[in-house]
Amino acid sequence: MRGRLWLISAVFAIVAAAVGIWFLTAPARFTTTEVGGVCDTAGDAARGKLVFAAGDCASCHASPGQADRMHLGGGLALASPFGTFRVPNISMDPVDGIGSWTARDLANALLRGVSPDGRHYYPVFPYSSFTHMRSEDVQDLMAYLRTLPAVKGRAPDHELNLVFGVRRFVGFWKLLYFEPGPIMADAGHDDSWNRGRYLSEALAHCAECHSSRDLFGGIKSATRDAGGQDPEGTGFYPNITPARIGDWSEQQVAEMLQTGNTPNHGRVGSSMADVIRNTAMLPDSDRKAIAVYVKSLPPRPTPRP
Repeated sequence: MRGRLWLISAVFAIVAAAVGIWFLTAPARFTTTEVGGVCDTAGDAARGKLVFAAGDCASCHASPGQADRMHLGGGLALASPFGTFRVPNISMDPVDGIGSWTARDLANALLRGVSPDGRHYYPVFPYSSFTHMRSEDVQDLMAYLRTLPAVKGRAPDHELNLVFGVRRFVGFWKLLYFEPGPIMADAGHDDSWNRGRYLSEALAHCAECHSSRDLFGGIKSATRDAGGQDPEGTGFYPNITPARIGDWSEQQVAEMLQTGNTPNHGRVGSSMADVIRNTAMLPDSDRKAIAVYVKSLPPRPTPRP
């Protein structure tokens, strides 16, 4: 009898733990008040074009092998320690892209990392940064995306290691690393710094590349913005804190974001060259704001490869 009671207790404990884990890892969508009532009847496409550029959207979502950066059919392969991810189609095709999405669907994707059908997105999609976007920027971005052409064709499926193929496990990752919510203005700094912080930390998601990551793919706080090995293990993103670029002036940082030229008569390359194509589209005031913010980062030593 005692053995049977122990068995029943163990079964109940396992079931209770499973139910608890199920609820803890559930995809959480935003509430209406959290996004200020994002809707489909508002949004400025001209402003959305700048959000699109600052967010570096075309660099990932433009179909590989063609020159039109507004051909957002996806398909780019992103190698990682967890397997190969394939960037999705975000064109206005209603079947293969996001043409059937509402502005709220886009807000759920960017601000919560949740798909319209209620599944977690993998954090290779940098929603851990996009979550800090303002709701009006999400609305404007959707207005702009709707001006772009529909592209037929779905990207191939991800090719992931067995464990990482279970999307529900992303809920554990979010518990550890995902901190949703907008960036609030810091009264201790001026408007330019606050604008630069918003652009760098939310839209341009600079730290997503310029940081090293731990075993589970989370950014190591001690190396944030200090550089790190790329996910493919073939290169190394540079340190963008004053420990590495402390001798660059704000003007030189802003110029690099427009032309790609560095103060030492060099030129940025690799994926950063494509980023420059986007930041060059921003107004001078935004590039200057990014420079002001980057120059204020705490200096951190470059981690070893």
